[in-house]
Amino acid sequence: MKKLMAKIRKVPVLKHVAGSVARHVANSKAKKIAEHFAIFLEPIVAFEPNDKSEVFKIRHNVYCTELGFEEERPDQQEKDLFDDYSIHCLIQHKSSKKYAGTIRLITPKKEEEVLPIEKYCLNAISDDEVHPNDFPKETVAEISRLAVPLEFRKRNADKFDGASTGAINEQTYSEDELRCFPFIAVGLYMSVANIAFHEKIEHVFVMMEPRLARSLAFVGIQFKKIGPTVEYHGKRAPYYISRQMLIDSLPAGFIRLMNNISGNIDRQFAAREALENEKSSTSDNKPLDKTNLTLAS
Repeated sequence: MKKLMAKIRKVPVLKHVAGSVARHVANSKAKKIAEHFAIFLEPIVAFEPNDKSEVFKIRHNVYCTELGFEEERPDQQEKDLFDDYSIHCLIQHKSSKKYAGTIRLITPKKEEEVLPIEKYCLNAISDDEVHPNDFPKETVAEISRLAVPLEFRKRNADKFDGASTGAINEQTYSEDELRCFPFIAVGLYMSVANIAFHEKIEHVFVMMEPRLARSLAFVGIQFKKIGPTVEYHGKRAPYYISRQMLIDSLPAGFIRLMNNISGNIDRQFAAREALENEKSSTSDNKPLDKTNLTLAS
């Protein structure tokens, strides 16, 4: 199939036919992936300290122990200054309750809070049309620290350089289509997109490997490359996507997955807000403690 499609693409008259066939196959596979994701996996917004600890542990295993991008920490928790104003997300394997991946959305609100791309890689952005400073701070965010644990990359198809940070195996995906695609990464990106929607974020930046960008483009998540590839935790380049770009580019087959994740994320935020409102109400109605009061003379 792979060789046949390659030959068809070389014939100008048939090139558009090959594209249509590829889109049809990808769309069909996307529907199956959406079904499997809903059965086996679910996104977890890491509101609780225990969940955040799992986030930092996965990141430590991937970014410190496995890849050596950061120094190993005695507490096995990989953290940085951006975590203080980030929203973290996990993907949980339902039956085992194990976490299959993590990602974060960095959401600066205060003047002194910046994005990693601004702090470390600002010179890598060469596209004059898109820059973090072009937009109101509260509408801008950055995606980072995508990590997939080794135990969820045990298949031979997933044992390749780049799998730990979500990239597709470009040596095999054309043959197996989306069957070998690490759709945990797709689920993480769709989860963080829905978190961005909830937070009213309109503009998102990310430093990622070009092959991960190609992997995401393969399923319709079209990031715009806004600068050259540089050395930053491996070969990475700056990318940009807006809310509207994501909505316009997502294929029909993956809209179902997006909607499933959206409903899940919305329920978690609603439950969180209800809990906080309940705590606030309880605190407001708490009886006055008179034990330490003294009367003014």
